Amino acid sequence: MTGFRNAFPSSAGPGHWRHLFFPVAVFGAALLAFPVVAVRAAEPAEVQRGLLAGNYAAVIKQAQGELRDAPATSEWSMLLVRALLALGRNAEADTAMKEALGRDARSIRLRWLARDVAFANGRPEEAAKRVEEIRALVQNNQYQYRAPADLVVFGRAALMLGADPKDVLEKVFTTAQKADPKLRDVYLARGEVALEKHDFALAAKVYEEGLKQIPNDPDLLFGRAKAYAGGDREIALKSLQGALAQNARHVPTLLQLADHHIDAEAYDDAARLLDDVIDVNPVQPDAWAYRAVIAHLKNDPIAERLARERALASWATNPRVDFLIGEKLSAKYRFAEGAAYQRRAREFDPDYLPAMAQLANDLLRLGDETEGWKLAQAVHERDEYDVEAFNLVTLRETMNKYAALTNDDFVIRMAAPEVAVYGPRVLALLRRAKATLATKYGVELANPTYIEIFADQRDFAVRTFGLPDVPGFLGVCFGRVVTANSPATSSSPTNWESVLWHEFCHVVTLQMTKNKMPRWLSEGISVHEERQANLAWGMGIDPRYREMIMGPDLVPVGKLSGAFLAPKSPRHLQFAYLQSSLVVEYIVGKYGLDRLRAVLTALRDGVEINTALGQHVAPLETLEKEFPVYARERATAMAPKLDWEKPDPELLLPDAAAKLAEWEKAHPDNYWTLRLNAQKLVEQQKWEEARVPLRRLAELYPGQKGAESPYRSLVAAARALNDLPDERAMLTKWAEVDDEATEAYLRLMELAAADKDWPTVARNSDRYLAVNPLVAPPYRYQAQAAAGMGDDSTAVVAWRTLLQLDVPERVDGHYELAKLLHKRGDDGEARRQVLLALEETPRYREALRLLLDLERTRADKVKDPVAPDALVPERKPATR
Repeated sequence: MTGFRNAFPSSAGPGHWRHLFFPVAVFGAALLAFPVVAVRAAEPAEVQRGLLAGNYAAVIKQAQGELRDAPATSEWSMLLVRALLALGRNAEADTAMKEALGRDARSIRLRWLARDVAFANGRPEEAAKRVEEIRALVQNNQYQYRAPADLVVFGRAALMLGADPKDVLEKVFTTAQKADPKLRDVYLARGEVALEKHDFALAAKVYEEGLKQIPNDPDLLFGRAKAYAGGDREIALKSLQGALAQNARHVPTLLQLADHHIDAEAYDDAARLLDDVIDVNPVQPDAWAYRAVIAHLKNDPIAERLARERALASWATNPRVDFLIGEKLSAKYRFAEGAAYQRRAREFDPDYLPAMAQLANDLLRLGDETEGWKLAQAVHERDEYDVEAFNLVTLRETMNKYAALTNDDFVIRMAAPEVAVYGPRVLALLRRAKATLATKYGVELANPTYIEIFADQRDFAVRTFGLPDVPGFLGVCFGRVVTANSPATSSSPTNWESVLWHEFCHVVTLQMTKNKMPRWLSEGISVHEERQANLAWGMGIDPRYREMIMGPDLVPVGKLSGAFLAPKSPRHLQFAYLQSSLVVEYIVGKYGLDRLRAVLTALRDGVEINTALGQHVAPLETLEKEFPVYARERATAMAPKLDWEKPDPELLLPDAAAKLAEWEKAHPDNYWTLRLNAQKLVEQQKWEEARVPLRRLAELYPGQKGAESPYRSLVAAARALNDLPDERAMLTKWAEVDDEATEAYLRLMELAAADKDWPTVARNSDRYLAVNPLVAPPYRYQAQAAAGMGDDSTAVVAWRTLLQLDVPERVDGHYELAKLLHKRGDDGEARRQVLLALEETPRYREALRLLLDLERTRADKVKDPVAPDALVPERKPATR
């Protein structure tokens, strides 16, 4: 599901808003019958620009003067009230609003603003009353409110009273926009609806439309930033910067930037921005709520309590305060603490939908599915246009069809066809991961750990992020819950065993720290432990990462978590994972695993990361000084005999061949020119010549994996030249260094099976299944290898697994399985399997012969049964 506009019927069924408010459809028809007032209201445009620019004191002064001269002008009253609210002078805004309503009792725009004033002064019941007053005014005289600005207020009020959002968007806001395309309020209203329903694509579209009509509007720029915040962070940040360029005191933008800095764990930067907000508005509740978040993350409960109290000072039961605190804690993976705050928000207002929705997500990520799914269903029933709630409810229907493997340690949920194929392999891997990692870090894990593997990437994204269109992730861990994509979803080879090992390491470290660890350390440990488990797993330094390490791309350790948020490119995001793992590798190598474990224990106890590093490893300043030296040493140690100097781009031009040749003579082992020459020769299929640079690359850089590895081309050259020994040698080296080289694994199985080299067949079938367990060839080879080594049990399992797949080999699979079962003496099951083979291929001679053997064996047993009397001693007659 990508948007709420087409997701539901326009009618909401029984209890629909039309019982409370006259129909939007009727109002729309009236608009067609009577001309809409397209002339904008007489709002003093110059002062409005001053308000948008943040000149609040000047606006207040001018508005007060104008109201003394022309007290009946509501436009000046609204400017005055908005400026007073912006500065947190809520009591003065209340007085000014009462005076304005006394002068103009029929303005619905005043009444909508009066709602904001009531909230700011802690009177939610009065705010609700203002909406009812708007309803009554419009219902009694709808034709008086035909100005576009009034239409926007009407639509907003209708939404508050339960109107169908699709009707309001299409029949009210669209009408207002057509009548006055430069009316900023309509774009703000439409964007707010889309954001509220989590339809970020629609929100982005709306704000883009508004900015075309009203360029550089800070509120529209802020809205666009919100729309892109979960997707394109670069656009989001540029939009926020644009908003501040127009209004350096724009509170929503300052708050959003503080939010971004909290995500990046740059708490001091966030605090400075919150100071800027409070300088503008000392009672701004969101600013104090964010301060409470920072205090919580810094383990300062007194400051947290005081900040929360300040956030609730103007409105003691404002549910948004606890919702916002909890939402940010959950964004930091503090789901238990986040859930507790959502429950507090619901104590203030049990029907506060954002808190209900966030609590549902928190509980699902904590493994409390009973209450979590129940709340998600309740949110959907309350708001059928909420995209996230709809997606979750739909996902639950899918997951109800999933099968599960369970034991005391794990609950593994997978699509039923897949669980039969490789579910046992998943369970075996996780048992090994737990035995290794939980022991290594000394953690007693809460049982069970929930592992959910999705056969549809969109389902994975919904379960993980709430939205279906979030590509690029293979797995995510929340603490006790791990979500992962099935190998079936991957368009390129991906080692799913490595992914699950990585995510289970998160289970260990997150539980060890009670989720109180920075992202860089969490990801760094998981990538490091991948490499510890298997040399071919995990990320390593490659030529481009080497270039980044030797260049300006290393990030200071204290800012590493921020590198995951707004990377310059996908490559920079991956580099953040690699660098984090190298920091962990450096700490373990120089200071020892015990020191790393001590840091994790300190984090669990609430010690801030830099303090914990200083206590148990080294001061941050020392790490930031020493780590780049270590990283560059590691980069230099990668293929040290290769020349890594890049040739001047001009040497690569077609007319510079002679100069390039001369440069190559001076740099015979240059990585870039060796690769370039090899690539040209391979493209020309000059295989013998291509082997020269390729072999040199493999000799000097034997560990290179991935698309740029020389082994793939060396294998192609050997096959083209019919050099089987060299092909086998290159395949073997390729398979040893690359954990996703399925082509190499399959060819090695084929060659080894021909030679009856069963250990090699078994080893490569295992490698292949770690990448793709949903195809038949590795199971066939695995079964042949097991049978060849006398391991009939493994062979039986392999053939049974192959038969779970819808593949042409099914007939042979039934026959081979029958042979093994007959050999083991399980003739009943063997007979069933051979009949299944003959059912599909009645003239299968080998199967017919086997069936005859089975029938003869059964007949022999019937002809010469064991006499029951022979099993007991002969009884003699009784004597007295």
